[in-house]
Amino acid sequence: MRALCWNGRNDIRCETVPDPAIEDRRDVILRVTSCAICGSDLHLMDGQMPTMEKGDILGHEFMGEVVEVGSPDHVLKKGDRVVVPFNINCGECRMCRLGNWSCCLKSNRNGEMAAKVQGYPTAGLFGYSHLTGGYSGGQAEYVRVPMADVAPMKVPEGMSDEQALFLTDILPTGWQAIDHCGLQGGETVAIWGAGPVGLFAIKSAVLMKAGRIIAIETVPERIELARIAGATDIINPADESVQDRIREITGGQGADAVVDCVGMEASGHGGVLGVLSKVQEKLTATERPYALEQMVQAVRPCGIISVPGVYSGAVPINMAAIVQKGLTMKTGQTHVKRYLEPLAKLIQDGSIDPTFLISHRSSNLEDGPELYRKFRDKEDKCVKVVFHL
Repeated sequence: MRALCWNGRNDIRCETVPDPAIEDRRDVILRVTSCAICGSDLHLMDGQMPTMEKGDILGHEFMGEVVEVGSPDHVLKKGDRVVVPFNINCGECRMCRLGNWSCCLKSNRNGEMAAKVQGYPTAGLFGYSHLTGGYSGGQAEYVRVPMADVAPMKVPEGMSDEQALFLTDILPTGWQAIDHCGLQGGETVAIWGAGPVGLFAIKSAVLMKAGRIIAIETVPERIELARIAGATDIINPADESVQDRIREITGGQGADAVVDCVGMEASGHGGVLGVLSKVQEKLTATERPYALEQMVQAVRPCGIISVPGVYSGAVPINMAAIVQKGLTMKTGQTHVKRYLEPLAKLIQDGSIDPTFLISHRSSNLEDGPELYRKFRDKEDKCVKVVFHL
C-alpha cells in the first residue's frame, strides 16, 4: 500500500509499505477513506518530537471502512464505517474506567519508556512517535486499529466523511479546550492561534455562551476564519501589544480564561522577543513559550489557563505569576471518546459545520509531501488539508 512516511526532519515521503495485518482478536483493519494533516504533525515534520524512526507512517486523523476483523464476535463488522480517535484505549484500566481516555495505562506499547519521561505511561497514539507506542498512522491506504472494540465510533447515517473526519482530533480538542475553561456564560475568553484547533475552540466558546471571544492571530486567512467562527475581537500581535489590547477590551480586568492553541513552536513578535524568536526558529528550538507567557500575563487573577497545544519537553514558565495570581492550568491530550457522541449530535443538528476550515483537498497521497510543506509554510492560504482516498 501507499503511505506518508517520516524519513527525518523536513523529509516526508509517499512510499510503498507492507499492508497491515491483524495481530490481535481486538484488532480491525480499516480501508482509509479520508485522512488529514494535523498541526501537530508539523512538529514531527520539523523534527521536534523525540523517538521518531525512519519509515514511520504518519497520521492520526483518519476514518474509513472496516475490511477485516480480529474475531467473529467483534463489535465492529466488515463494511462498518467508523471514525477513529487519535488515542488508543484499552477500556479496562483505571484511567479508561474514569473516562480519562488519553491517559490509558495499557495501550502504549512503550509505556515503560513514557513512564521514565512522564512518571507514568499515557495512551498510545496513532502515527506519533515511539514514545507513544510506535503505532502506524492513518495517512495510508490501510491501517491496523488495535483495541478497536473501545474507541472507534460508527459514523451516524447520512454523515459525510468531511463532517465526521474531524471528530478524530481537532473538533473534540477545541471543545475540550473550552470545556476546561468552566464557562458559566458571559465570560471573556482569549484564544492564541486560529489554526484548526483554535478555530474549533472559538466555535466551542460560542456554543458555550462566552460573552467575548478574542482571537490572537497574524495570518490573514486565519483571521478571517476566526471571524466566521465567531470571534468578537481580533488581535494581531505583529501590529499591537496583546496585553494592552486585552486590558482595553476587558476594561482593565483581564480575560477570564485563556487558551493556548499554538504549542511549542510559538513565534515572538516585536522587539527583543521577535529577534529571539527568529534565532530560536533557525536553531529549531522547541522551548518557545511566547504564547504561554502572554497568556499568564493576560489572564485575570484566579483565571484559567487551558493548554491543548502540544509540547515535547520542558519550557520556562513564570511560575511566580501563576502562584501569585492564583491561576488554574488545565492541560492534556484530548479524551476524544468522551466527546464523540455529543459532538456528532451537534454536527447532525447543524450547530457545528466542521467543513468550513478545509482549504485543500486531494485524492492522492502522492501530493502529501508538498501539501505538508504548504501547510507548514502557510502558503496558498493553506489552513487544513484533507485526503479523500
